Amino acid sequence: MAEPVEELHLLVGVAPHVVPLGEVRDELAEAGAELVGEVRRRRPDERVDVVAGWHGHRARGYSYGQEVRRASAVDLMLLGTVVLWALNITVTKYVLNAGFKPLAYATTRYFAATSLFWAFTYARERSFAVSWRDSRLIATAAALIFLNQLCFVYSIELTTASTVALILGITPIFIGILATLFGLERLSRAFWVAAVISFVGVGLVAAGAGGGFSTDILGDFLAVATAATWGAYSVAIAPLMRRYSPFRISALVLALGWVPLAVVGFRQATQQDFAFGWKTWLAFGYAVIGPLFLTNVLWFIAIARVGPSRASLFANLQPFFAVVFALLLLSEHLNRWQVAGGFAIAAGIVLERARRPVAPAPVPAE
Repeated sequence: MAEPVEELHLLVGVAPHVVPLGEVRDELAEAGAELVGEVRRRRPDERVDVVAGWHGHRARGYSYGQEVRRASAVDLMLLGTVVLWALNITVTKYVLNAGFKPLAYATTRYFAATSLFWAFTYARERSFAVSWRDSRLIATAAALIFLNQLCFVYSIELTTASTVALILGITPIFIGILATLFGLERLSRAFWVAAVISFVGVGLVAAGAGGGFSTDILGDFLAVATAATWGAYSVAIAPLMRRYSPFRISALVLALGWVPLAVVGFRQATQQDFAFGWKTWLAFGYAVIGPLFLTNVLWFIAIARVGPSRASLFANLQPFFAVVFALLLLSEHLNRWQVAGGFAIAAGIVLERARRPVAPAPVPAE
């Protein structure tokens, strides 16, 4: 199982060479005119711990075509992607309960996923080159993914999968707040009402976890941090998605984010006993291939055909599916406070979506 929780504070430091987020403010501001409203059409993984799965931005060579005759196939791709993401929370909880240490799990999982994605991206593009001027944004995105994964695995370790699933529903709220701080969007009064409702929902979910504000509170806090770091990552990476293919950016961020993860996870990985049964290894294989590799491919192909606005409608279903999986497969349960909190979070997201401006018309491929 996990090492003592008290050691967690030793694992969250960012390496000195990582560029602080404040240094990329100017680069984000330059993209502000084109990204207003566009950043808001994206959600996390984590989950939700999909590395670039929620980006809804047109990359070079991609167009948001209105292919009516393929609508059903694309819808199935989007729905399948969301289901794969949602199941990942339950699968991660199962693997950790089986004895996988959190950082050993994250380190080995990301190494396997990075290897797969690099092979796929190189076969597709034959290059990972990016401009030197974008290196700070890429380093920042990688640092945020590193922190996101620390928060995610320990939140799953310390609280229930259903609680994490509900709390991750507030990710769009964090994206909106951060987009405002970086001047990418002006938020209306309706958004702040939605934000307050959503955070009240988080409080209710936390109050219900474990029968009250108990030892689960650290896991609840880390789940909130998971949503916040994914929101920051989504905002930071937005300009890159307008200059490069999403596959190239995902491959680079996966690799760079794995490096500090491997450093802090080295001790657990070397002490880990890998003598698991076939069910645990099957779950681990799913966690690598499903939510970290296959979903990236399906998601980016789908949004290239129908655009990010339509894709984001499917992404809203992730918390619902994730809770259902946790209740059915892990025999978890929700008390009345958590149910009320879930409804509050859902209401906040519905209100946040309703006030959003209509998406711009599709842009022809370059």
